[in-house]
Amino acid sequence: MRMPKERINPGCFSESSLSPPPTCETEKATRHDYRSSDGYTRDVMTSLKSPNSSTGANRRNFLKQTLAATAALSLPAYGQSDTAATASPLSDREFWLLLVEKIANPVLKALGQRQLKEKMPVEAKPGQEQSRRECTYLEAMGRLLSGLAPWLESGPAAGKEGSLRQRYCDLARAGIASGTDPASPDYMNFGTTSQSLVDTAFLVLAICRAPTELWTKLDHRTKENLIAALKATRTVLPGANNWLLFSAMVEIGLNLMGEPWDAMRVDYAVRQHEDWFLGDGTYGDGPHFHWDYYNSFVIHPMLLQIMDHVSDRSATWKSLRPIMLERSQRYAVIQERMISPEGTFPAVGRSLSYRFGAFHLLADISLRNQLPTGLSPEQVRCALTTVMRRMTEAPGTFDSNGWLTIGFAGHQPGIGEPYISTGSCYLCSAAWLPLGLPPEHVFWSGKARPWTARALWSGADIQTDHAIDV
Repeated sequence: MRMPKERINPGCFSESSLSPPPTCETEKATRHDYRSSDGYTRDVMTSLKSPNSSTGANRRNFLKQTLAATAALSLPAYGQSDTAATASPLSDREFWLLLVEKIANPVLKALGQRQLKEKMPVEAKPGQEQSRRECTYLEAMGRLLSGLAPWLESGPAAGKEGSLRQRYCDLARAGIASGTDPASPDYMNFGTTSQSLVDTAFLVLAICRAPTELWTKLDHRTKENLIAALKATRTVLPGANNWLLFSAMVEIGLNLMGEPWDAMRVDYAVRQHEDWFLGDGTYGDGPHFHWDYYNSFVIHPMLLQIMDHVSDRSATWKSLRPIMLERSQRYAVIQERMISPEGTFPAVGRSLSYRFGAFHLLADISLRNQLPTGLSPEQVRCALTTVMRRMTEAPGTFDSNGWLTIGFAGHQPGIGEPYISTGSCYLCSAAWLPLGLPPEHVFWSGKARPWTARALWSGADIQTDHAIDV
């Protein structure tokens, strides 16, 4: 059922060097603040006219709706998954980790108990529910881990964050063991559906980003099962589009695991995407341009990962590596500029139910410490935090048991394509990649800065933007 539309106040993210939005002299601002230790403030503002205003009742109703929207996320106290939300000030990193708990906990807990198929609901297009059961569980595991992996690999070992990280590392390994064990009730289908190729590739992406936690520390039997699972997907014929990268990623995974791998599948994917490059940081999804977020969902991040692992195997690949990085940096600039002052971004193209996973590439370039000159880690942090708050606070984003629902800003099943189901939505985790940076990194420790649209629409003078030709 489609949720009724509600009017939601977008919120304002103010910072000491940035003037707040102007208000009329007859209005008062009511705020609900989430203030970080570095002074970055999340203001959910509702303007109320003076008590003698004839529209006071409408304003009060609007206030009630707004405060209800800010409470929709209902995040628990950090490190305490089953307790009520804390009123203590939170840093941006602490907020991100609360969000990790809120979104990841149902999946990882069920995986650890070998009960994912029993507990995870399967929301899909009417009539598609049964077919999506064949793949939605692998989607949930592979996609979620691909975004969590850098943090699992490199996050703090001590304190509350360290305890949470260690627990999730254990659950992730237990999930991989369960999902690849043919005798497990949570055994996932590898190679029996075309979709299994996609999410095996995301699982490999997770392993590439956390090779110690998600490969080296696996027991021997699980390693053997995982290798067999990857090989089983070779029977899937990929389409002439971004799917070529899924086949290539499987081979990258086998190479990492010390198994024979097919360099031809990798080379074909790389060469085709080189042919499909359109300019100014943008690839075609196949030979044609598509208005969607697949350059970020899949193309740039997987090309970069492929280059990370095997570029030294071929002179051609090695020569392409810096070119591909420069293109990715340009696309990251474009992505940051697409985030509005209010933390929204264009709802264009397919797979919008991946929500803030649309910023996979921007998060990846941040993790790599390769943001181009003029794009600071601090402004990216503030922009992504704003987007994540805005989207997760939308009513209906989570069902009554904490599972993600299909939607972009709330529960909007109408935007779900036939290939979308509950597990698909966990690609939102791709925006969390910067959690792999230590807390003292400038991405987290630097003073808050307005992102490009926020600064520009506030009257700041900024540098011009130019296309690149590489």
